[in-house]
Amino acid sequence: QMQLVESGGGLVQPGGSLTLSCVASGSTLDYSIVGWFRQVPGKERAGVACINRSDRRQYAVDSEEGRFTISRDNAKKAVYLQMNNLKPEDTAIYYCAARPVPTVLAMCYLQNYEYENWGQGTQVIVSS
Repeated sequence: QMQLVESGGGLVQPGGSLTLSCVASGSTLDYSIVGWFRQVPGKERAGVACINRSDRRQYAVDSEEGRFTISRDNAKKAVYLQMNNLKPEDTAIYYCAARPVPTVLAMCYLQNYEYENWGQGTQVIVSS
């Protein structure tokens, strides 16, 4: 059974940067698509970025400014979300999620229902 643990959240000033980490145990991430999601109170969990087995990436519309970058390190069983030029509206709990897929060509998704393994989340607060 795959378990995911996020870390790297915290309090950062607007314009600052954070790198979130998602580390897997019990299974490897090599054979999985992985997504980062975020949720604020009263709203649904929303996809931020995802990466497939061949490192093809997708980003949500508000990430397309180039502020967020998703990457993976299979040797470390980890997926990262580099976040730059953070804004107060980026404040949320950030979750990673994974789902094993049979082929390297399988696309990743930004919809939460596509994933079956979830971490507990890490809080990001962007405030001066």
